[in-house]
Amino acid sequence: MVVEVDIASLSTGDSPRISGVDPEHVEALAVAQNPLPPITVHRSTGRVIDGLHRLRAAEIRGQRKIAVQYFDGDAADAFVLAVESNVTHGMPLTTADRKHAAARIIASHPQWSDRVIASVSGIAPGTVAEIRRRAPGGRPAGESRIGHDGRARPLNGNEGRRVASQLISENPNLSLRQIARVAAISPETVRDVRNRMRRGEDPLPQRGRQAGHDEPPAAPHGSRGPTVVPDREPAEDRAAIVKRLKADPALRFSETGRTLLRLLAMHTISMAEWDKIIDKVPPHCGEIVACLANDCAQMWADAALRVQRKVAETA
Repeated sequence: MVVEVDIASLSTGDSPRISGVDPEHVEALAVAQNPLPPITVHRSTGRVIDGLHRLRAAEIRGQRKIAVQYFDGDAADAFVLAVESNVTHGMPLTTADRKHAAARIIASHPQWSDRVIASVSGIAPGTVAEIRRRAPGGRPAGESRIGHDGRARPLNGNEGRRVASQLISENPNLSLRQIARVAAISPETVRDVRNRMRRGEDPLPQRGRQAGHDEPPAAPHGSRGPTVVPDREPAEDRAAIVKRLKADPALRFSETGRTLLRLLAMHTISMAEWDKIIDKVPPHCGEIVACLANDCAQMWADAALRVQRKVAETA
C-alpha cells in the first residue's frame, strides 16, 4: 500500500552506496515532468531502503511529502532489500558498492549460500566466495548453507553423494527428488551422481576425493542404511517446493517475485480440493470455466518453456 509521508520524517543513513547519491541523476529526476515512483522505507526506523535519488529530487522540487511503500522486517533484511533493489533497477550500484554490500550480507546472513548472496548483490558467486574467505574467521569447517530452494545443505557434499550412490544402486527407479531428500543434497547433484555412475565413474568429483574421507564410515552394528522417504502427494510436493522458494530473497524481496509466488501457491491444493471445486461449478458455466482452464494451462506451459530456454541460455 502506498501512503504519503512527510519527507522530514525520513532517515537516509546506512545506504549501500559508498559515495552517496549522484547529483546529476538527482537533477535529471527533479526536472522530469513525470510523478516520482514511490520509494521504499523501513517501517520501524523510517530509513529509506530504495529511492534516495527520488527523495532528493522531491526535495529539489519543493515537495513536503513523498509516496512511500513500507517494508516490515529487521534491519539486516532491510539492507538486503536495499542492495537488491539498487542492483535490479534505477541507477545501479558500482562494483565496489556491490562487493562491500556482499561483505555485509555475509556477516548478517552467514547461513546463505554464495549463489544466494551473489543473486542479491549482483556479483559472481566466485567473488562472494573470495570475499567470504577473506572475512574474519574465514570459512568454518562443517558449515551448512541455505540455497535458492530454501534448503540447508553441508558445504562438503561428499557424504550426501555417497548416500545418493547407495540409494541409486539399491533402487534405480527412485526419483531425483526422493534421493535428494534423503541424502540432503540438491536434485541436480543427484543427477550428477547418477550420470557418473552410468559412465562407470566415481560419484565423488576428484577434488572431493582429495579432500579426504575416501572411504565411507562404517555403519553402526544393526544399521539398515538410509531410509527412503516415500513419494508424497504431488500437491504436497508442490507446496513444499513453493515454501522453499518463499525463502529465496531474489523472489520474496521483489514485487514480481512475490507475484510469482502467489501464482504458484494457487496450484498447491490437493486433488480432493480440486474435486470439490469442480463439483460446485454450475453447469451453465462449465464450458466457459473449461475454456479458461485450458487457456491458463497453455499460459503456464508457455511460461515453463520460456523459463527453460532462459536457463539453457544462461547455463
